[in-house]
Amino acid sequence: MTTPPTASTVDVPALRELLESDDRPRLIDVRTPGEFETGHIPGSYNVPLDLLREHRAELRAHLDEQVVLVCRSGQRAGQASQALAGAGLPNLRVLHGGIGAWQAAGEPVAAGRPRWDLERQVRLVAGSVVLGSVLASTAVPRAKWLAAAIGGGLTFAALSNTCAMGMALSKLPYNRGPKCDMAAVLGALASDRP
Repeated sequence: MTTPPTASTVDVPALRELLESDDRPRLIDVRTPGEFETGHIPGSYNVPLDLLREHRAELRAHLDEQVVLVCRSGQRAGQASQALAGAGLPNLRVLHGGIGAWQAAGEPVAAGRPRWDLERQVRLVAGSVVLGSVLASTAVPRAKWLAAAIGGGLTFAALSNTCAMGMALSKLPYNRGPKCDMAAVLGALASDRP
């Protein structure tokens, strides 16, 4: 699911133009370190959404110019935009379609170790649990309720625009990748000031 186009979004061609201008925006990628390591827009800084929420006041002090927030599809970047706007940061935009749109347009990506993105992992886990519980229900009829619980969880995730399973999977070592050190990010932001 992507963020619908609004005044606070920027599409890929417009971002490309901004990156080639003298008034280059700061790119903040709010995906997990593992997702970021897999592939990111060159020159972007990785500040995972939970870390961004926790340190938004500190980030505010280092982001006084244009900021473009990036995630996989635009959803987490939209949440990051709300958090930073709440801290008083102006000039925020979200990359419409996220890194997926960037890659689809053939734009450059700094690639690292390949990993499945969280959405794909959620589909695998949810689908496996549902399939397993339906098959198990032929022998143990109450097992069908596990499939119902997963279906309810997915429905709630869609309605609330959150995903508990995705948040849980993001904590696994496979998804964490290198540790994101907030002090290092703030230092890099300070040293790279235009």
